[in-house]
Amino acid sequence: MAVFVRRLFGIGKLPADLHAQVEAEGLIYLADYVAVTRRFSGTIPGVRSPHSVASYAGSLVFTSERVLATLSMLPKLAGPTVDARWDGPQTGAAKVEISSTGVQVDVDVAEVDPKFSGELSLHYKAAVPDEVLAELPRRSLAFDMPPEYVFRAVGVTYSP
Repeated sequence: MAVFVRRLFGIGKLPADLHAQVEAEGLIYLADYVAVTRRFSGTIPGVRSPHSVASYAGSLVFTSERVLATLSMLPKLAGPTVDARWDGPQTGAAKVEISSTGVQVDVDVAEVDPKFSGELSLHYKAAVPDEVLAELPRRSLAFDMPPEYVFRAVGVTYSP
């Protein structure tokens, strides 16, 4: 039932403006309505959690230029949690692993912002075909995750 409701209201679908961007970049793979498991333990302004697990829906995109993953909590509103270029510097608090079972993102949130502490992980559960994996320039990435991505993933309103 939950999957039906998500699809009915568009929760987990890549917004049209982002879809147009990724099409122009050379789309390799796109999956909408991907199940996402979020695990968080730590502290950010507005939340202190010894351990929380939540399920969401999102989109997963590989283009010839970047990896993009979004998270949706409301209809037609999806924000990025991963936006990393293949050719970008492979440094930062967020570590991304791409496999046939999807995308795993692990973040030491204290490296994102000194006001944060703890760990955040996101698992985008998608069956990525071997042909797609063979086409990707790399299977692991690192990038600097902006603080608003952490707030979005944890479910707190971002106010800089």
